[in-house]
Amino acid sequence: MYFFLSNYSFSEILTTTCAVPKMLAGFLSERKSISLGECSVQSYSYFLSGCTEFILFAVMSYDCYVAICSPLQYPVIMTSSLCVRLVILSWVGGFLLILPSTVLKAGLPYCGPNVIDHFFCDSAPLLHLACADIRIIELLDFLSSLVLFISSLSLTVVSYVYIISTILKIPSGQGQRKAFSTCASHFTVVSMGYGISIFVYVRPSQKSSLHLNKILFILSMVITPLLSPFIFSLRNKAMKDALKDFLVKGRILLMGMRSK
Repeated sequence: MYFFLSNYSFSEILTTTCAVPKMLAGFLSERKSISLGECSVQSYSYFLSGCTEFILFAVMSYDCYVAICSPLQYPVIMTSSLCVRLVILSWVGGFLLILPSTVLKAGLPYCGPNVIDHFFCDSAPLLHLACADIRIIELLDFLSSLVLFISSLSLTVVSYVYIISTILKIPSGQGQRKAFSTCASHFTVVSMGYGISIFVYVRPSQKSSLHLNKILFILSMVITPLLSPFIFSLRNKAMKDALKDFLVKGRILLMGMRSK
């Protein structure tokens, strides 16, 4: 589980660092500009890490399925070599999935005005700057997103159907809560990730709602990565104890400052 979480964390770091620093610099400066090369790298890095995350969601849901439905066989099934292969598959799958549309976008002509109505180089606003017919590329983006979401979401849903049915068969309430806590964090992050991304990207054309996409971009690029460490770490007893200790010390410090 922690091996998959480390790769998920790395993909979220890549997602955030490829766009958020440039976005903040744009907010603080009067001249908001980015070269075409930087824009292409930013867009590709964002979608590479995003596609990899959704494949990792499916992999992590399978990991939860094995842990809850076949706990005694878990060490035999989820071997180190299998985990490494699944992670490599996630990154290679994300790379191959966005490669065709990326190659087509690289050959598009841009004749101006080269102004992007967005915080970063998202696919839709970048496509609508091109002086060419973009319907084929839009359709390819739509089909790629559809394949990614349907395949990964189907595996995730099937895994959770088996997980929930297994948890409901546990006779004790304490056992049910303990089993559910194993996958509760993953389920929360998956729900946020799929809910936002499906609404934004699984549409044939995104031109009519670019302003709404900017709001959802803030949620997926900033808010979700900000909440993820808390969601995953607060299920850990040691992290909970450390947080309680920190809050108690902070309260004592504030009371001491007030008394002075």
